[in-house]
Amino acid sequence: MKKLYVLLAFLMMFCLSSCVDIEEQYDFKTDGSCNVIYGFDMSKAVSVLVNLMSDSLKETPQFSLVKDTTLNFYSAMPDSTQQTMSVEESNMAKSSDLSINMNLKKSIMKVNITHVAKNAADLQYYLQNLSKIALNSRINAFTSPEKASKTFDARQMVAGQDYYSYDITPHKFYRIIDKAKFNAFLKKTQSTFMMAKAMLIDMPYKVILKFAKPVKKLNNSKAVLSADRRSVTLVTSMDEVIKNPSVMNLKIDF
Repeated sequence: MKKLYVLLAFLMMFCLSSCVDIEEQYDFKTDGSCNVIYGFDMSKAVSVLVNLMSDSLKETPQFSLVKDTTLNFYSAMPDSTQQTMSVEESNMAKSSDLSINMNLKKSIMKVNITHVAKNAADLQYYLQNLSKIALNSRINAFTSPEKASKTFDARQMVAGQDYYSYDITPHKFYRIIDKAKFNAFLKKTQSTFMMAKAMLIDMPYKVILKFAKPVKKLNNSKAVLSADRRSVTLVTSMDEVIKNPSVMNLKIDF
């Protein structure tokens, strides 16, 4: 039984640290609000690593763990944390949800973080404080076997998002990567990135922004503007981002 928990803990840590298909979606509405989705699909990595398990481990009840649920970030926080939060932090958490779809036998491991921003200022506040929500929540309690939860912490999945700086108004979306913070993030996760590369597991990264009005100006040569100028798509990978962090910079006027 201990072997299963150790292997599951390793699998979870490895997947959430590096082996993920990451997709960011921004859907700007005519009233100035924006729906944001951070999607993390770790199924490919789970499929690879499950092959390392023995048949006896795969037949245990713990390996049969299945979860398909959505919970509110605020409700996932301890009471002691809720009591110390500001009004802004509480509102941010209450308008954010976590969805988990986990089935190890079918090699499924997907996590979505969703948020509804009322306006540009709300969106900027959310993006700059997303990691704080994750660190204060109990995500790991919902995504790992009880005995493995001390080793596996799903909160690290979004903690790295604080390496961006934002400038968002009703008519622009600017995001610049802070190279010092990004390098610090890489230092913490270097071993898992190297392991993923050694196992030939790719780490694609896609950013999709949909606008209610045509885009006037786009400053990123790799990003693709749709024919109607209402959608911007950036497709890259963590390998490329590590080599050239500036590829994630976006300056969009609309």
